[in-house]
Amino acid sequence: MLRVGLTGGIASGKSEVSRRLVELGAVLVDADVIAREVVEPGTEGLEEVAEAFGREVLADDGALDRAALGAIVFADPRRRELLNSIIHPRVRARAAEIAAGAPAGSVVVQDIPLLVETGQAGNFDVVVVVDAPDEVRIRRLEERNGLSEEHARARMAAQASREERLAAADHVVENAGTLEELRAAVDRLWADVLAPAAERSGATGLD
Repeated sequence: MLRVGLTGGIASGKSEVSRRLVELGAVLVDADVIAREVVEPGTEGLEEVAEAFGREVLADDGALDRAALGAIVFADPRRRELLNSIIHPRVRARAAEIAAGAPAGSVVVQDIPLLVETGQAGNFDVVVVVDAPDEVRIRRLEERNGLSEEHARARMAAQASREERLAAADHVVENAGTLEELRAAVDRLWADVLAPAAERSGATGLD
């Protein structure tokens, strides 16, 4: 098994990269999806979030009001750290379960937006960073999410810097161009790096 940590800043195109890797044969462990699962209604995670941030972060139907919670944590780094301390251990535990169930010789890609911020780079055989210039990401956030430049920059500032992510990378997938160019770059990464490494790991019994 080859354990790949995939990360990238907001609006870098990381989701498109993970989608293509799955098409090529990777087993995907998506931290964002798991993060939603661990705070679904009735979970211990949601109850702990409500205790920490108040019942006002719950919608009328008892589900998490993500907009209300986001307004709190993006404005206060200490509150954001508190939220992370509740969510991240649960996400890591579930991710480990999914990875453990992957077939021998698999490329297991863990899509982790905050891989660098949470110090997880050393947990993987390969760290792949999806990168795009800040101005490109701001434009995408404005067009895709309807954010103002100020709000886009605030979201970006809540994550590691571009330089910090690149410093943690074993391989960088550039995404400043077209979707076709991005997919071609992922295909090259798969053919030249990931698939051969996974084959070697399976052949040497390192799963």
